[in-house]
Parts: sequence; structure tokens; C-alpha cells
Amino acid sequence: MNNNTEQQRTRERVKRMFDDIAPTYDRLNHILSLSIDRLWRKRVVRIVRRANAKRILDMATGTGDLAIAMARNIKEATVLGADLSPEMLEVAKQKVTRAGLTERISLTECDAEHVTLPDESVDAVTVAFGVRNFENREACLRELVRVIRPGGMLVVLEFSNPRNALIGWFYRIYSHKILPAIGGAISHNRNAYQYLPESVDTFPTPEEFMKMLCGAGLTAPKARSQSFGIAQIYTAQKPE
Repeated sequence: MNNNTEQQRTRERVKRMFDDIAPTYDRLNHILSLSIDRLWRKRVVRIVRRANAKRILDMATGTGDLAIAMARNIKEATVLGADLSPEMLEVAKQKVTRAGLTERISLTECDAEHVTLPDESVDAVTVAFGVRNFENREACLRELVRVIRPGGMLVVLEFSNPRNALIGWFYRIYSHKILPAIGGAISHNRNAYQYLPESVDTFPTPEEFMKMLCGAGLTAPKARSQSFGIAQIYTAQKPE
């Protein structure tokens, strides 16, 4: 089996998994994170707003929480929310309609390795909790950099493993034991909520990921630790 075939099968498996949990995804996210994920997204919005970004691609938009928050809080911004999962996008569409933001937010089905946008067409790309699901991370990052204008930025919100030993111990018990049990009971898909902490465990360290950002053609990478290192907000610029 060649590498492309294996990557395609993994992509389809991830797509089916997120399609399956889409109806309960939002409720579980807020329950399992104690709504701290809302605070992290607010910080991403502030970073994008300070960069004066008006044309934004929200890759791996999921059910659209970050796309909606940016459209609400960044004056005159237009957001394209893109995701691999049509069921997640259907939930996002309903939320965008209820929020009255259909003229500011558009949604499209695509994966991060094949973005349906021209070169240098957006001011910023955001990805919240999606990079760890990219099958070919380096290729996806290069594709996201392709669509950013010179001087624009990439902002990534992603889970990480806390470095404090005690906090890390509690976090691992929670993410590997409690999260799959609660998530599986509510979503009826325990495998999905076992996959999520496993994908965090295999994600690069902040130092390694910032090197990947530079390798994709970005400069000035920064990592901002969130909530004792449970998550990181990464930023990097595309050279002028």
C-alpha cells in the first residue's frame, strides 16, 4: 500500500468519526473543558483583531464556534469556514444562520491539504483544535501558508501536554479515563473520545511545532501557554 492511499484512508476515517459525533460535539466540548475553550477562543479573536485581519480562513472550523466569534467581534471581517466533515459543517450552518451572520461567514467542505482558495487571498488563517488531525502536517501547513498574503498570519489553537508533573498527571487521568467515559456515553462513540487524547499525546512539543511553522515558510513563531499548558496558542507571520 502506498503512502497516499494510507493517508486517504486515515483522512476518511477521521471524517467519519467527526461526522458521527457532530450532533453532540458542542455540548460535550463545553462540558468536558468546563467552558475554558470559550476563553481560549476569545484570546485567538483578540490576536486576529489586533492584526487588523479582514479576510479570514478558519480551517477545521468544525461547528463554527471560532468563525462566529471572529465575525461578531472583528469589524467588517468576512470568514470562510472550511472543514473535512459535512455533518460538522451542517451544524455550523445552522449556528451561523441563527447568529444572523450568513452574509459574513461562508462554509465549504475541504481538507487542509487542498484549500479551495487562490494564492495570497486571505489576511489570516486560524485553526482551532484541528492541526493534530492533519494527516500530512507539513503539507497542510504549506498549503495554509500559500493562501496567506505577505505580512499576514497563521494562528493555531491546539491542545498540549502540561509540563508541570502534578498537573500533567491529573490531566492524563482526566483525558485518558474520564473524557472517553463521559464522551462515549453521551456521543455513543467511545472510540472518538479515545482518539482525541491519543492525538494530543503524539502532537509535537511547542518547540517542535514552531520549527514546523518555520519550515512551512513562516517567521517569528510564538507559543502562548494556556491554562497551565493544557493548550497553546501559536502565532507566526508570512514574510512581506
